Amino acid sequence: MQKESLTALVRHHMVNAVAATSGRSAHTIYGGHEHVLRQTLIALRAGSGLDEHESPGDATLQVLHGRVTLIAGQTRWNGSPGDLMSIPDSRHSLEAVEDSAVLLTVGKAIG
Repeated sequence: MQKESLTALVRHHMVNAVAATSGRSAHTIYGGHEHVLRQTLIALRAGSGLDEHESPGDATLQVLHGRVTLIAGQTRWNGSPGDLMSIPDSRHSLEAVEDSAVLLTVGKAIG
């Protein structure tokens, strides 16, 4: 069994994200490219984000800290701590309204 402290990871990666030129820091907690399920903690400095992209499979985004906006086309969803958002099956982006940390869970399609 593997155990991780999300609280400790958020603290660590928020420090890294604030200092990074990209404004972000990430750590895959479980899985990876060789697994069907992948969970990644992503810390984002306020004003930074993830550019528009597609998801490799079914995905959710859980807000752990701060506030974010998930954008798909003209539709925007605001997320605060405790919110769990389903990632749309279309191109989308993510913006950090304030220093934020999210847990991205992706279940890749088996093909």
